[in-house]
Amino acid sequence: MATDIVPITVQFSGGLELMFDNKASQKIQLPSKVPGTSEPPNVKYLLKFLCDELMTDTRKELFVLDDAIRPGVLALINDADWELEGEDQYVLQPGDTILFVSTLHGG
Repeated sequence: MATDIVPITVQFSGGLELMFDNKASQKIQLPSKVPGTSEPPNVKYLLKFLCDELMTDTRKELFVLDDAIRPGVLALINDADWELEGEDQYVLQPGDTILFVSTLHGG
């Protein structure tokens, strides 16, 4: 039997947590289908969801550019580089942990 939600953990580090209400880790529940489609949620949908629903900072461009992770932000899917998992096309599974780490620093 299919479930209506995909529970995942999203973690932020390297200063990104400041953009998300200063929370380094958040448990979220995504719909099992991207609204308006029959597609399961992937990392691309997660990025939109995070920006639209959880980001408390108005400077979205520090996290994403053109609806993709900006250069200088690393993404890990279950402790593996997201490039090994299909990048933003990776279909999220219940229990996944997605970590975003900023390597951008002022000085």
